[in-house]
Amino acid sequence: MNEAITFIGDHALQWASVIILMIGLYTIITRGNLIKKVIGLNIFQTAVFLLYISVGYVEGGTAPIVQAGAEYYSNPLPHVLILTAIVVSVATTSLALTLIVRVREAYGSIEEMEIVERDEA
Repeated sequence: MNEAITFIGDHALQWASVIILMIGLYTIITRGNLIKKVIGLNIFQTAVFLLYISVGYVEGGTAPIVQAGAEYYSNPLPHVLILTAIVVSVATTSLALTLIVRVREAYGSIEEMEIVERDEA
């Protein structure tokens, strides 16, 4: 039992990111409002960012420039990749919100079921 608690404690960031990821996925799947779906997508993306950055930390690693007494090392590659992913996330969000505005102008609603009903009629 003690080993299980230690395992959960050692991987707290990974567990938190999985929980946040599930919250985002649940929001995307269950909500009919298009803006709420975009918010769920942003929550999902944030969880992926957290998971990826938490993997970049190496305990006991050394820095690329060797220094005496270096105990912690954080790999810079995941941070650079996440910075690029954040820019893509902002662009995706802005495009999605722009499309939602166009859908609102065309259908008069941003509720998924109302749009489907009007499209079938």
